[in-house]
Amino acid sequence: MSLFNEEELKKVEEIKSRYPQAQAALLPVLWMVQEKEGWISEESMRYVGDLLKINYEHILGVVTFYTMFNKQPRGKYHLQICTNVSCMLRGGYDLYKYASEKLGISNNETTKDGLFTIEEVECLGSCGTAPMIQVNNKEYYENLSVESFGKLIEDFKNSH
Repeated sequence: MSLFNEEELKKVEEIKSRYPQAQAALLPVLWMVQEKEGWISEESMRYVGDLLKINYEHILGVVTFYTMFNKQPRGKYHLQICTNVSCMLRGGYDLYKYASEKLGISNNETTKDGLFTIEEVECLGSCGTAPMIQVNNKEYYENLSVESFGKLIEDFKNSH
């Protein structure tokens, strides 16, 4: 398996050069895999292990420990819905319930069309603008209501 192209392999070497041991480069290299593939498969963990000379069991432990790594394929729109204290008090569970019912899926499930995955998550660090969601580990949508969240889901469907 050759997951990374020549340019990406150069980036891996640059990351490795920042650290005295290649093992320290594991998190950023796994993040590169996830950015490229959308998730971390067993095959990609073995590839990274060969690349960094780290055993598979260690990599599996890291991937399963950190919630930022997807252990299964995700939909085109990965909706991470915060239900921690601030978001909970301001309607985070209402958003989660709405998304689950509207999309017909539960936590960490993906719609049959592959468009949406919902995930209930802990604090995403936007307590002052709760309730909020994060989409695809990149975009925050804050101060949501069920209505504005519904519109957001429809906008995603229509932009597909």
